[in-house]
Amino acid sequence: MRPLIGITAGHRSITSAGADERAHVLYAAYTRKVREAGGLPVILTPVPQEDVPGLLDRIDGLVMTGGGDVDPNRYGGTTHPAVYGVDAERDSFELALADEAALRRLPMLAICRGMQVVNVARGGTLIEDIATHDPEALPHQVTGEAAYQGVQVVTVAEGSSTAAALGATTLRVNSVHHQAARDLAPGFRITATTSDGMIEAYEPIDAAWPLLAVQWHPEWLTGDDSSHRLFATLVATAGRAMASGTAGALP
Repeated sequence: MRPLIGITAGHRSITSAGADERAHVLYAAYTRKVREAGGLPVILTPVPQEDVPGLLDRIDGLVMTGGGDVDPNRYGGTTHPAVYGVDAERDSFELALADEAALRRLPMLAICRGMQVVNVARGGTLIEDIATHDPEALPHQVTGEAAYQGVQVVTVAEGSSTAAALGATTLRVNSVHHQAARDLAPGFRITATTSDGMIEAYEPIDAAWPLLAVQWHPEWLTGDDSSHRLFATLVATAGRAMASGTAGALP
């Protein structure tokens, strides 16, 4: 049996036959990459906090996906005009999900917003808007076809779990974000940066927790085997945990 990989979904308003309706949405690239890596993807939608443990009992690995911004009030930040897509229900669910997954040391891949959510959940902070924070920073929020291409060079720490998963210490990545981690939560270490010093990846100091967290979007990159290896690493790790009976279990 293949490992079951939960993937978080966002919200969007879509037009139905009667009126605009709030819908759960997820880019198909996430589920495709999980399937290609050998996992069985299942879409996770928000549930009450008390139901999060039961949800994690049923999956072997977790992908926390991109999307709108985390409410700055969640990390003691400040309101900024560039902050968009704040979703209180999604924030509450995903912050609880990240905390419970950390307790269980669940195999995880956190992407873009997902990386930011995990950092906030564990006590870190975010840069509300990179261009305002550092006018000299690289252009981190590209659009159009550039979202699928390697537009920035990322340097990865040698000997890190991130480098092992990627199979590289230098690679070109896409960049579709206007926020980034400011202060890392206790228990994390930086494992990749861009030339302007923005945090592009981190991982737990505790090697028993197989979390990979990246700021770029590996599911969108074309022709980049290194980034696609992140999904393979997640599924392989989840598969080993499933086989040993430790997937999703509290230590």
